[in-house]
Order: sequence, then C-alpha cells, then structure tokens
Amino acid sequence: MGQVVVVTGASGGIGRASAVAFARRGDKVALLARGEAGLEGAVRDVTAAGGTALPIEVDVADYEKVEAAADQVEKELGPIDVWVNVAFSSVFAPFLEIEPSEFKRTTEVTYLGYVHGTRAALRRMKPRDHGAIVQVGSALAYRGIPLQSAYCGAKHAIQGFHDSLRCELLHDKSDVHVTMVQMPAVNTPQFSWVLSRLPKHPQPVPPIFQPEVAADAVVYAADHPRRREYWVGAPTVGTLIANKFAAGLLDRYLARTGYKGQQSDQPPEKAANLWEPADEERDYGAHGAFDERSTPRSLQTWASRHRGLVGAFAAGATAAAVSWGRNRR
Repeated sequence: MGQVVVVTGASGGIGRASAVAFARRGDKVALLARGEAGLEGAVRDVTAAGGTALPIEVDVADYEKVEAAADQVEKELGPIDVWVNVAFSSVFAPFLEIEPSEFKRTTEVTYLGYVHGTRAALRRMKPRDHGAIVQVGSALAYRGIPLQSAYCGAKHAIQGFHDSLRCELLHDKSDVHVTMVQMPAVNTPQFSWVLSRLPKHPQPVPPIFQPEVAADAVVYAADHPRRREYWVGAPTVGTLIANKFAAGLLDRYLARTGYKGQQSDQPPEKAANLWEPADEERDYGAHGAFDERSTPRSLQTWASRHRGLVGAFAAGATAAAVSWGRNRR
C-alpha cells in the first residue's frame, strides 16, 4: 500500500512534479493549491501516474484552512505519512518598488505557509510518533540576491525555523523527522506568473534544471528524512560554499550580474498570482518557458546520495594512482 502524502503548491512547478513522482509509487497524494485549472491538471497527472489524487483548494496563508485541509486528508485518505511544503509567492522588483502589502503577502504565503503546513502535519504525526516533513528550500535560503528581497527573506526565515524545529524533535527523541531540500534554478511556471515590475520577462539564473530533478530529490528526502538538508545541483553547492567563504565578493558579483541575469530578452507576461491564482482558468503544468535551456539530470545530486560509493571509488582511484606511481619509480 502506498503512503499518504500532502503536497502544497501542487498545481504547478516543483509541487506538481513532486506529486506525480509520489504517484508513480502508488501513493495517495493530497494536492493543496488555489487554482482550479491547475488542480484539475494535477489530478489528471497523478491519476495517470498510478496514484490516488485528492484536490483541495486552499490558501496556505490561512492556518484554519490548512488545518481543515489536513482533517479532510486524514478522513478521506488516512493518516498522513509525508507532508511536503512547496507553495510560495514572490515579487520581482527592487525593494522600494515592492509595496508593504505585497511584501507582507509574500511572507505570509512563502514563510507562514510553511509554518502552517508544518504545524498541521506535526499535530497529527507527533502523537503517532511517525512521519516526515519536507521543506522545499532554495540556495536563496542562505544567499540573498537582488530583485527578490521578499522571497529571499522568507526562505531565510524557513531555514531558521527548520533548524529550530529539528533541534526540538531531536530533543524529544521523536520519530517524526523534518528535512530541507535546497534547490537550484528550476524551470517552473513561477517566472510567468509571479508579480514582476522588471522591464523584461523574469528568468531563472542558468544553469536551469527541470522540475523532475527537484521532484526526485523531494521524494528521496521524504524517504530519508533523518539528514538535516539536501543540496540539489552543483550551482547550489557552489553558491553556498562561495557565500560561506567569500560573501563580500559574492555581493559585488551579484550587484554587477544579478539584474541582467534574472531577465530574458522577452517582454513580461501579465499574469500575477500574488493575490489570486494565475492558474484559475489556465493549467500551466509543471514546466516553465525554459525547456530548451534546462537539463533533466544532476550528477551532483546523484553523487550526494551515493557518498559511500563515490568515496570508495575515490579511495580506489587514489590507491591505484599511488601504486602506479610506485611502480614507475
């Protein structure tokens, strides 16, 4: 029998791809999102992949509605085994061009939405002493970039919340685990529907990965939630290491490249999902507009999961090199 999995932000992007990835294992997947067309599309994808779909229209910024959604999931599908927080919103603009109400809304969805989902999950998992919560993060949880101050601030907040909660669960010796997956640039519809005041269409900073790479990492994290966090893609690793050891230089580099690098040569789209869902009448799917520039795999992610094998290979290669050097001498 499959697990019961809840995915927020399941109507598009990483959430949509993750829901399908869980469905391929035969899991029962509750799809939490706002857009009716997006949810309908997600139901079709999950069903076609072999899973059971339960669509629930909910705004994760509203805790009472998230609680009600969790109740509905357990009544219709059974006890929740995995909860994946993905839903977010954002604004592409310099800080002073973001209205306070827009900054607040982004924080309520992108940060408090994770808090609400985590609380709803924990209230049910903790008494059973069973379950996994996956926080879908970003390299931007550690490294802020220009034009995304609201989103970066929320992701930083999620990181601090995650660290604190993980310590509490360890203190309680709980068998409920929380892990975080730090993502690279991903080809999702967010760049077509996020509120933007940029002169050109927003784009992820290359190299860009397909959402299935992210989804595969989410499923793996759900199955192995004892690890505190996962880094997906070599760009994420490089960014986090550079920020740790050369944050000032990275500030200057991003000041020079961050504006142009986050804009394509296309005019911006009109859709914006900050207050209302952009996929209410149109299903955007999991992929964004950058398929031709996106890669469907990540060698770094594979190596991260198989550290023992990679270490053994490296040790063997080193021993072989040493032996070869001795023989030459």
